This record gives sequence, structure tokens and C-alpha cells, in this order.
Amino acid sequence: MLLIKNASGGYDGEEIVKNISFSVNEGEFFGILGPNGSGKTTLINMISGLLDLQQGKIEVAGRNIADYSKKELARKIAVLPQLTPQVFPYTVKEMVSLGRYAHHSGLFRSWTKEDEEIVQRVMRQTNILEFADTSVMEHSGGEQQRIFLAQALVQQPKVLLLDEPTNHLDLAYQKELLDLLRKSAKEKGLTVVAILHDLNLASLYCDRLLLMDEGEAKALENPDEVLSEELINSVFDTEVIKQAHSKIAKPQLHLMPSKKTWQAKKLWSIDETNLSFSTEQIVLHSDLPLKTISSGIVGAGIGWYKYFVNRHVDENYYCNDHRKEMRTYLKGRGFPPAQTVGMMTAIVLEDYSYGIYEGNGFSILVVVTASVGNAVDSSRAKPLVGPVAPGTINTWVFVNGSLTEEAFIQATITATEAKAQVLRDLAIQDRKTGTVATGTPTDSILIAATQQGKELDYAGTATELGALIGNAVYQEMKQAISKTLKRKKAAEQG
Repeated sequence: MLLIKNASGGYDGEEIVKNISFSVNEGEFFGILGPNGSGKTTLINMISGLLDLQQGKIEVAGRNIADYSKKELARKIAVLPQLTPQVFPYTVKEMVSLGRYAHHSGLFRSWTKEDEEIVQRVMRQTNILEFADTSVMEHSGGEQQRIFLAQALVQQPKVLLLDEPTNHLDLAYQKELLDLLRKSAKEKGLTVVAILHDLNLASLYCDRLLLMDEGEAKALENPDEVLSEELINSVFDTEVIKQAHSKIAKPQLHLMPSKKTWQAKKLWSIDETNLSFSTEQIVLHSDLPLKTISSGIVGAGIGWYKYFVNRHVDENYYCNDHRKEMRTYLKGRGFPPAQTVGMMTAIVLEDYSYGIYEGNGFSILVVVTASVGNAVDSSRAKPLVGPVAPGTINTWVFVNGSLTEEAFIQATITATEAKAQVLRDLAIQDRKTGTVATGTPTDSILIAATQQGKELDYAGTATELGALIGNAVYQEMKQAISKTLKRKKAAEQG
């Protein structure tokens, strides 16, 4: 639909856009990124025909834009510029209707039934029909942007050009506008070319991205390729961290402030002084948030947390919404759920076990509560019918060091392997299968790190960190299980 080949252009003889080439397919949402002064708006002006090319060519629908009359080009290309405070005192319908000008010929072309149908349909699509008879000046920035989008859409263009359309819009209006553009591209075959300031929005909505710097194309690919840490750090001269979106297959970038603004002034560590114990709960409170991966009832997944709670519940505990009940419990005891990882266990908390283990330049704290009354062999497990008992083996590993994402995952594997080995060595069996158990149905695990001090890239069993975690979890797990077995035996004997 759109072809740009070796295009260069600028103002007053100065070349701002330099030898740019790319094509955009029908129905594609194409994003243009780059720092201020990189030539993005100049390129849009060249595509729209507002600015003549110094060299190269631009084609729309297989025809050079220089061969179109202004009205012909307006029927192919519509432009939605940045929102400005200068708005004429038209009604919404009058403003939208101006977009039909490109389809009128002669000085006094009358308004047709087709014109009216198109305007009404587009105003419905953009959710502004109810505003039709009100003044454009009465509306918010987000509503005005929808009005101008409707004006562009009634041109019935093949290509829609947008220059930072979400600039100055609230978050809800940004999403609403981009959702509408994406829908128009996919359902109506509209080709959308947009300059976007927000790199994460560009990633979410665009099929492909062009990254510009100093008038040149630095990258032209799908969002995952263009939004690499190396490229963005280089072009924007700032540090970003790339991570996957939690719900959809799109990358997201996290801006990194200067370390001076967020890093603690001195190294600090987690040890037994951060722990508190009672018959109701085991708590670790950190003065600063710890990066955490966990399977807790509250705080599951990856995040940063200051409070870690292992709560005792009755062995017959049951709740339709245990997550909600757990959040209520935490709030009632002064633990902000957004800053807390919460777990449950039905065992007597006095049978916990913990220990601090020293490595070369780092240390770990391991806390375990464990019972094996419901032990299962995971290789032969079957789905449970009915309520599931509260967590039985809960394992906490706190690392005084800086872990990579890979190390967090490996630490989880290493700790789980150590747990399984304890059950093998103690000959704990799955009562249903008669085979050696590997855990219980509702075990939980937590790996947390201060993210300061020694950098620890790996936590597999062949590494110092992995070996330390494996040994520590084994020792504390064995101790905790031995305590619960001893208590159970004493109760049975009377």
C-alpha cells in the first residue's frame, strides 16, 4: 500500500531525512520511533505530500504521490496531527464533515446521502455521535482527538498518518484511541503509520517498527527485534531493561534511573534478626524490598516485597476465595498485601527450622516448615477431588547477593531437588502408590534476593550458590520434617 524508496528531504536545503526505504502493507499498523530531532515528523510530512522530496520516491497504492492532485491524494492519505489548543468553534458534526471535502468536486457540491451515512457511521465507530450538536471546544483533549480521528476517517483514506496521537492524553484515552486504530487496521484494512513517543505502547499496538536516529533508519523489524536493550540504550542514550509483557507476547521496556537515586547508600543483608516467630505466623520483615519469585497465595510470581508471612491455619481450613481471605488477614495485621508474600501451612509452626549459610562474598538464609502427612509421588500424582489441604512444605530462601533472572529460576529448581532428596533419604512414601514421595500437593517456595553485593549469575548445583542452596535446604528440610515426625509420634504414644 505504501512504498518509500531512498527518500531524503528536509527544509531550506538541509537534509533531515536521509535515504530512508521501507514499505507498509494494507491493514498494517506501522510505528515510527526515535528521539527528538531524529526526523520522524519530517518523514510524515514527506509521506503526506506537505514536504517535497529532495531525492527518492514515495508511492501510495502503486502510484507516485507527485502524480496525485491534492484532492486525489486526500482520498488516499489522511493525517491526524498532534492535538493543539487551537480549535475552531464548529459543532462536532461540522468538524467531522469537513473530512468529506476530498470527495467533493466543483465549488458548490451538495451534501449527499452517502456523505451523511459515512459521517454518521464513523461518529458511531468513534463514540462521538452523542456529541454531534455540541461545540468541539466544549470537549476534553481525549474527546477532541476522537473528533479529529473521525474527521480523518470520513475521508475514507487508504493510509492514515498520525503524529504522536496519544500526546497529552490520559491513559484511558490513549488505550481507547489505539484500540480503535488497531481495530480499523485489522477489520477495515486501513494502513496506519504512526509516530509514537511511548515505546511500550508502540510495542503493544504496532506490527512493525521503524527506529530513526539523526535522520537515518537504525532498525526496521517487529517490536521484539527493534526494542532491544542495546539499540534503545544507544539511540536514546539511556539505560532500559527489556522484559516480556505478563499477558501478551510483546516486549516492554523499563527505564532505569541513575543508581544514585535508588540504590542503598551501603550494603545491607538479611539474617535471623529480620525473623519473628509466633504460634500464629512466621514473619520476615525487610527494611528494603527484596526481588522475589514465589508461589505464595499472595505475591505469587515475580515482584519486589518487604514482608514475608507463613501463616498457620487449622488443618480443616477451607475458604471459597482463599486469596481474598489471605489479603484480609494480612491487612488486619498490618501487612500491606501489595508488599507482602503470604503462605499458609497447617503444621505447628514451632517445628520450623532455619539457618544462615555463608558463601564466598555472599550468604543465604533458609527457613522451612514441613510435614509429610500428605506426601505424594509427583510422577504418579492424580488431580485431587474436593478441597485441597493448606500448604505443607513451605521453603524460603533469602540470598544476600544480586541474582540474574536465570539464577532465580535455577535456585527454585535446586531447592526443589534438595527437598525431594530429603524425602527419599527419609523413605517418605506416597500412601496411595507405595512409592517414594517427592513432596506434598500444596508445597510453596520462595526465592528472594537483596540484589546488592556480589553478582550471582547462576544457581545450578554446579555453582557455589546452587551448592549452598542445595545443602542448606536439605539440612533445614530434614530438621523440620524430623521435628514434625517426632511430634506426631509423641502424640500417637499418648
